[in-house]
Amino acid sequence: MSREYPEHPRVGVGAVVLHESRVLLVRRGQAPSAGKWSLPGGLVNLGETTREAVAREVAEECGLAIRVGGVAGIVERVVRDEAGRIRYHYVLVDYLAFPESTRLVPGSDAADAQWIEIDRVAELDTTEGLLDMVRRAQALERGDRA
Repeated sequence: MSREYPEHPRVGVGAVVLHESRVLLVRRGQAPSAGKWSLPGGLVNLGETTREAVAREVAEECGLAIRVGGVAGIVERVVRDEAGRIRYHYVLVDYLAFPESTRLVPGSDAADAQWIEIDRVAELDTTEGLLDMVRRAQALERGDRA
């Protein structure tokens, strides 16, 4: 199924990888949102669980093994073109995650991957709702009931 102008929504995953006061972000190398900073992640493959998918995607994009925690949130992204047709439709499950190491090796899907101080995330050109999802993951890590 094509990512652009799909017949059905696509299921994707993202990882809010927290380490000390930093979060792992990638600069998207492809549409949608090319050039923007985002959570590492991607589409779920047939037969793959969302937990398996998020671990695979972080490894592919960042060269990083992670320990997957709980669900930080679910995001629906529906992007329409100028004519109002649905160009992209994703349902994204974002997980709190923790790195097994901190050494990054950006893969082919990401233009860049960096550990960013959480207090600096608002200064970056990010995908919509990214800072809110980071805050949700922090709350989940603390055990807050949000």
